[in-house]
Amino acid sequence: MGNYLACSVAPRMRSSHSSRVLIPSGEMRQFREPTKAAELMMECPNFFIVNSRSLQLGKRFAPLAADEDLEFGNVYVMFPMRRVNSMVTAGDMAMLFMAANTAGKRLVGGAGGGIRVSPEDGEVHGSKLNLEEVEGPTVNFEEFNMHRISVCRSRKPGLETIREEPISLR
Repeated sequence: MGNYLACSVAPRMRSSHSSRVLIPSGEMRQFREPTKAAELMMECPNFFIVNSRSLQLGKRFAPLAADEDLEFGNVYVMFPMRRVNSMVTAGDMAMLFMAANTAGKRLVGGAGGGIRVSPEDGEVHGSKLNLEEVEGPTVNFEEFNMHRISVCRSRKPGLETIREEPISLR
């Protein structure tokens, strides 16, 4: 399911001669020349860059190294550095999905300032994501927790006295 979401959420690129980056301010920046991840991380310190195709629910983030180039035709997302070792959540995917739906309105050129386009009245019209209403496979968390408890080792070893039988003379 995570692979499907990551592939279907990424907006179709009209041109494979550019890469797009969703920056923390919510803008979608488009780069038409080769760009290193380090350049973007210098603009937005304390954020790391992830390729949207590598995002999978329940898996850890796969951040780009600073010396890697952004590949043309891909969409990248910036996340706070405190999340670098955490798992991808449904909220992360929802944020990417919402950004992909409104990417045409907020597309900003890469090198230099661009124009940010927003709705006329300044309000965002859209439905809020309610994960409780999403239909799909249900997970029994009580069963999950019991399985996890049974799989995990106890941290306190059972220290019991070993009782030996006396050696009898034959």
